[in-house]
Amino acid sequence: MGLVNGSDLIEAGWSEGPDIGRALAKAAELEARGVHDRAYILKLVARDVPKTKPRLENRAEPAPLAEAIQATCEADEQNLEKVRRLMADLLRTPVIERGAIMPDACPAGHAPATIPVGGAIAVRNAIIPSAHSADICCSMFATFFTCEKEVAAMLDDLTASTRFGGGGRRRDDLVHHPVLEEEVLYTNPFLDGLREAAVIHMADQGDGNHFAYIGRLEVTPELTDALSAAGYGEMAGALSGHGHTLVLVTHHGSRGLGAKLYVRGQKAARKATDRIARDIPDAAAWLDFREKEGADYWEALQYVSRWTRANHESIHERFLERSGGTRVTSAGNEHNFVWKRGEDFLHGKGATPAWRDEEGRPLLGLIPLNMAEPILLVLGRDNPEFMGFAPHGAGRNLSRSALMRDFKNADGEVDEKRVATSLAHTTAGLDIRWFHGKSDLSESPIGYKPAAQVKAQIAQFGLADVVAEITPLGCIMAGDSGPPPWIKRKLELSPKQLRAIEHRADRRKEHQRLKSGALPVEEEGEE
Repeated sequence: MGLVNGSDLIEAGWSEGPDIGRALAKAAELEARGVHDRAYILKLVARDVPKTKPRLENRAEPAPLAEAIQATCEADEQNLEKVRRLMADLLRTPVIERGAIMPDACPAGHAPATIPVGGAIAVRNAIIPSAHSADICCSMFATFFTCEKEVAAMLDDLTASTRFGGGGRRRDDLVHHPVLEEEVLYTNPFLDGLREAAVIHMADQGDGNHFAYIGRLEVTPELTDALSAAGYGEMAGALSGHGHTLVLVTHHGSRGLGAKLYVRGQKAARKATDRIARDIPDAAAWLDFREKEGADYWEALQYVSRWTRANHESIHERFLERSGGTRVTSAGNEHNFVWKRGEDFLHGKGATPAWRDEEGRPLLGLIPLNMAEPILLVLGRDNPEFMGFAPHGAGRNLSRSALMRDFKNADGEVDEKRVATSLAHTTAGLDIRWFHGKSDLSESPIGYKPAAQVKAQIAQFGLADVVAEITPLGCIMAGDSGPPPWIKRKLELSPKQLRAIEHRADRRKEHQRLKSGALPVEEEGEE
């Protein structure tokens, strides 16, 4: 055995891995050449095989977590415990400094370190793609306007101005915006080849909880005084000439453009993290902003922010043109994004920025609660305990599938009559539209936490000041568009075709198993 072994090298500062092998080979070479002083061998090895930095590892204990939420019932307690477990995993990540959860907190998945809805983290000099999620820059935008039409007619115009569902706009129905011509789409490596997605999704809202909502705002002296005192004198002046205004509020993210960018960012983060750390869950992998790749990803995120704002604006402009409405003023905010403050990158998954901007003004934000409740217009309190965030909505105590289980009959089929009764009761007096015709009960008011509870906790924890409420008149959501195209195609196949497909799939699995040398295993049943 040589004078120097692997344990000696690790003790002297080399990291486990390929470097140990190179260092051992160099030590053996030196000893063969007649060097028999152990300390001198280590010195010479260090000259030719530099010691790499030790790999980063998860913290033994999670970074601090601030909770701007209080459980008020058993369902709240169960939900909150799940959120705490997810945040505890995430906050062990070495680049994360602290975290917070908002009153709307609820799980957004079950994989280790998955940030929950209503979760926020501060990360030093790094960006964690999974912490802003695939729906990058999901955001709110409001246009305050006047119009002579009835609500039903305005909703007809709004339906013709937007689009919901999977896919994108047809070639004969594209909407142009100058943001589609920005050079960064061609120069940024994370955006290369994504212009097509940017083009087909302009004026496109998607599905899920995205919506287009028409409401009414009472313009009071208290509102205009609050806006003026906060530094929004121009907005206060525009509103002050009206006793009330109508308001169009849209909620959506960056659609296929953001989803594709997320996949690229997550893949790059996984590779970058594996080079310098070990045992980091996928949901916590990061890109170092000080490296070119991290800076490029940050630039791509800024473009997606501009694109998403342009998407909102396009829908609003199309609506005003169709309805004959006149714009008074506008406001908006993001809630699935990353914001840079000093050396910290603040990540929010369904968390509304409520700090002060560069001019010292408290940020103006929009917080929806559900389609039958007012949308809150708030001024941020910049509460340092919770990193200056507020909730983005009401959040859920039950998943969509769990909610629907309560509306199924003994045969396991959804009781459509009960669904219709519930919708009629919870949205009475409002014009509720489902873009694809069929309602989605999970997006009705019963799918969310009580609006009054969330509003009360915004005040209780000092997150923001509510300066006005936009009362609902009507709303459009995607609704149930039926199974995705691949399911539809499968349903159209004959039994013989289905058996042939399944047989080929089984053969592929068996081939892969034999190729890998794996032993056959019993299939697990579904939970």
